[in-house]
Amino acid sequence: MKIYKILAFSSLLATLLSSSPLFAAEVRIAVAANFTGVSRKIAWLFEKTTGYSTRISYGSTGELFAQIENGAPFDVFLAADTQRPIKAENEGLAVPGSRFIYARGKLVLWSAKRDAFGDGESYLQKSAFRHIAIANPKTAPYGLAAQQVMEHLGIWKVMQSRLVRGESIAQTFQFVATGNAEAGLVAWSQVRAWKRDPGTIWIIPAKDYAPIEQAAVLLKRGKDNPAAQAYLRFLRSATARKLIKDAGYAVK
Repeated sequence: MKIYKILAFSSLLATLLSSSPLFAAEVRIAVAANFTGVSRKIAWLFEKTTGYSTRISYGSTGELFAQIENGAPFDVFLAADTQRPIKAENEGLAVPGSRFIYARGKLVLWSAKRDAFGDGESYLQKSAFRHIAIANPKTAPYGLAAQQVMEHLGIWKVMQSRLVRGESIAQTFQFVATGNAEAGLVAWSQVRAWKRDPGTIWIIPAKDYAPIEQAAVLLKRGKDNPAAQAYLRFLRSATARKLIKDAGYAVK
């Protein structure tokens, strides 16, 4: 009889502990590299507010989506485009109706050096540099936007020998920050988060590239995970939206 009471008590204790903040549910999030800085701030506030925990993986949108297709255990996908989240829905990898735009990105031409250029458009057209960094257009939406800008200026083909391609926008930013490229086409949010000398910046007109609409979606693995659902609600909150806007993105 005592054995049964002990077993029953152990079962009750396990249930209580698993529902306590110390054993709160965890959400695993795949986040596009451009959103690294602000996502960490959002995650910190989310954890503090809800008691849930987060585990975040960063990379290019294309790389992360390939991991999701291959069974990576993510609950939520924050892409730098809308195409991959839509594809995730079409392939049965995401929960239909859960997708929404959480940010709109801005592309800039940036050099870590002061007075590197006067007019950004002329700087690109005259190729007044040895190397310029962009993200891989095939895997990174900001890289595709960079290609569109160069095509708009009529310099894409002649620029090929000067391009340094990063596998993500984070790596692209590092190429410029470390001087491996004199300049690069990167996310405005990255430059805003840069703590050193701001260098030289040209905010590229939005008309020169397709809108960088960044979509979030709940993946099938996170369908019954309360932490995943809570995270997406928090991402749409006024608190998170202010952080996103302050980081250099446009929000609705």
